[in-house]
Amino acid sequence: MAASIRDVADRAGVSVGTVSNVLNHVDRVKAESVRRVHEAIAELGYVRNDAARQLRAGRSLMVGLVVLDVRNPFFTEIARGAEREAARHGLSVVLANSDEDSEQEARHLDLFEQQRVRGILLSPYQEAGPRLRVMRQHGIPAVLVDRRGADDSFSSVSVDDEMGGYLAARHLLETGRRRILFVGGPLDMTQVDERLSGARRAVAEVADAVLDVLPSPASTVDAGRGAGDRIAVMAAEARPDAVFCANDLVALGVLQGLLTHGIRVPQDVALIGFDDIDFAAAAAVPLSSIRQPSGVMGETAMRLLLEHSDDPRRTAEHIVFQPELVARDSTA
Repeated sequence: MAASIRDVADRAGVSVGTVSNVLNHVDRVKAESVRRVHEAIAELGYVRNDAARQLRAGRSLMVGLVVLDVRNPFFTEIARGAEREAARHGLSVVLANSDEDSEQEARHLDLFEQQRVRGILLSPYQEAGPRLRVMRQHGIPAVLVDRRGADDSFSSVSVDDEMGGYLAARHLLETGRRRILFVGGPLDMTQVDERLSGARRAVAEVADAVLDVLPSPASTVDAGRGAGDRIAVMAAEARPDAVFCANDLVALGVLQGLLTHGIRVPQDVALIGFDDIDFAAAAAVPLSSIRQPSGVMGETAMRLLLEHSDDPRRTAEHIVFQPELVARDSTA
């Protein structure tokens, strides 16, 4: 049986209150008592029950983070940024993956609510406002990451995806490309839809340019590879001369598919992605991309969440970062 705080007090010959002060307010305890308590803890192998302590205090040391795809390094960097900010406040981040599935996302939110976490950082698949409002009524604040909510009632940290899509397509057009194909999906995902909208705006500014869409079932390398295979077997006159992918994972898959079939990048088909993950620069053909400040986004979202935790009536704030074009060999 695990040792209790009462066992430590009995072994050290002090009161339970003294043991509690040694663990939480050591400056209030005489040095000799501190020594005896620490010796008793070592002898008994005592580990204090932080879960019970947090339950009594009503303040958890954990923050829940739900992302769309934990395999995507973009979300990994968001998590790392959130962890850096959480650590400054003595908190930990518990990461959950929705896998672009609304039901799985809901299950994670239910579990985090049962655990009474300090708050929720959520990159939602679709609109999650109603569920988050219930959690807020139960004392668990939330901040949206990588998109804004439909009614702006929750603070959010995001990038201007429409502008990012515009920058990507305009870059392809400026290199002389005129037959652009957008590859990505699911198309009902807000981020994908806004990036496509930006690309359409750029193409509309050039009279002889066209934009087609090849939806993908997911934002993964496998989905991109399948799209690359389909593009590669098109007749040369029907094949696009440039591809803009909704994220870098899809773009890396498209690159694999094209190169496997002998399609040269960028000579035959220029290629650009979105996110600028680390793998983009290290690809067989270094990948042009639209950069998002993912780590800073995670830190900023955590800061906002803790401010809402300290002041539940705080007005929602929406921070939108500007994307940046990073041109590499795949569009040279």
